[in-house]
Amino acid sequence: MKKQGKTLSEWLTTRFVLVVRDEETFAERAAYRFSYVKILLVLGMLFTVLGGLSFVLATTLLAKIFDPRVAYRETDRKLIEMERSLDSLKIASDEKDVYMASIKAIIDGEVDDEEDFKANIVNTDQVDDIEVDLKKIDPVDSIFRSEFEGLEIKPAAVTSIYQGIEDVFFFPPVSNGVLSKKFNLKEGHYGVDVLAKRNEGIKAIADGTVIMASWTQDSGYVIGVQHKGQVISFYKHNSVLLKKVGETVRTGDIIAIIGNSGEMTDGQHLHFELWYNGIPVDPVDFIAFE
Repeated sequence: MKKQGKTLSEWLTTRFVLVVRDEETFAERAAYRFSYVKILLVLGMLFTVLGGLSFVLATTLLAKIFDPRVAYRETDRKLIEMERSLDSLKIASDEKDVYMASIKAIIDGEVDDEEDFKANIVNTDQVDDIEVDLKKIDPVDSIFRSEFEGLEIKPAAVTSIYQGIEDVFFFPPVSNGVLSKKFNLKEGHYGVDVLAKRNEGIKAIADGTVIMASWTQDSGYVIGVQHKGQVISFYKHNSVLLKKVGETVRTGDIIAIIGNSGEMTDGQHLHFELWYNGIPVDPVDFIAFE
């Protein structure tokens, strides 16, 4: 009688035992039970893991090394970033040019009309003086400590328009100065004139960066310092400038020597201007000169 063959299901589920024996004593060392279906499952899982790992490597690490499309995409991304950076730099450069043109106009006296100033200026006379604990102030240089201790500090106007400078304390540009001419917007006198002793050092009123240090026909040797909060201070008619454009100055640093340079002067003095957001403000409202 002819023997009937096994079906696929029977063949897959047929169980086997792999016995490991000692070569000399034939003692059984281990036994492994398996079937074809278990072998196929193990092989399938192994191929799945290896295939997934290969796919991940092919799309990440290996792609960066061997696939030129990845390199092209990375190059395109960097080019786009560089183009954006160049656009930002161009915008910043244009703004810088406009800003420096405005600074030049201020120095040369080419400012807006009086009515334009009046529309933007806040009356700081209505702002009360605020008492300040001078012991909490950490002077930059011990030379100026005594001046700080005896200083009547006037904080900037605490209004919404002057936000950004209300916490700034301005140091007098000269020691024991005497006001000889006050701020007068109608007459186009956008600062104050201060008399001081001969060869008096002109000091920075606050931390900042020198944005101008040059000679002008009307104002002589002029130095301008950009402070935080859109505040700019100008010191005119100096005899010597001690700082260059781009240098950082600290409160109380000597940046120039008082003088009598320029055509629009009638004697040794400091013409000091304080500007906020492109608008001249009365320095007396913020600094105790005497």
